[in-house]
Amino acid sequence: MLNIFKSKKEYNENFELDMNNIPNHIAIIMDGNGRWAKEQNLPRSMGHKAGVETIRRILKEATRLGVKNLTLYAFSTENWGRPKDEVGTLMKLLVSYLKKELKECHENGVKMNVLGDMTKLPKECQQALESALETTKNNTKINMNFALNYGGRDEIVRAIKLISSDIKSSKIKEEDINEELVEKYLYTKGIPDPDLIIRPSGEQRLSNFLLWQCAYSEFWYSNINWPDFKEVDLRRAIADYQNRDRRFGRVK
Repeated sequence: MLNIFKSKKEYNENFELDMNNIPNHIAIIMDGNGRWAKEQNLPRSMGHKAGVETIRRILKEATRLGVKNLTLYAFSTENWGRPKDEVGTLMKLLVSYLKKELKECHENGVKMNVLGDMTKLPKECQQALESALETTKNNTKINMNFALNYGGRDEIVRAIKLISSDIKSSKIKEEDINEELVEKYLYTKGIPDPDLIIRPSGEQRLSNFLLWQCAYSEFWYSNINWPDFKEVDLRRAIADYQNRDRRFGRVK
């Protein structure tokens, strides 16, 4: 089911959330920074900067609502093909965000994780991420997973290689391979599959995001660009999710 709101005027704000049916895991494809900047006659870098402010708001709201896992698609394996100055801006914003927000995130029980190959990121990014992961590793309020240098196909290929290597070294047997085993070789090991995947900006595709994990996720699309995505938009997506009939391939 697709749910696209063309403008804020179409919103009906008279809804209540069932606090006993909050998605355990919400994943967001943070799309629309460039479009937002273009609409404002600003450089793309300003769109990305505005998008960081949205992360702050949505993380706080997700925590307040009791979401236990929030995954943010921040930088894909394909994003390296963007102009060097834009990639540089994204990396600087990541470091800036971590330095500014780490203390508050830690105090509020946020545990930070990274999905993707951190080793390909600039050293400054790696250091900032390693510090954030170490500082927050024992927090339990909410897991915030940054998908960085992440690609769904790359993740699956990586898992296949790791499984093959462990078979060769006799750590596992071929007959041991099943869905549960494969999941242990993914970046999301130990993290439940997303219940709800949100994509703002009007695009309706996965863009190589959590391909294995999204098998039974609910999808919610909106024409709102990520910098304009507000707390009420998150609540609206959750309200729509709560009206879905999730059967997981079974008949109820």
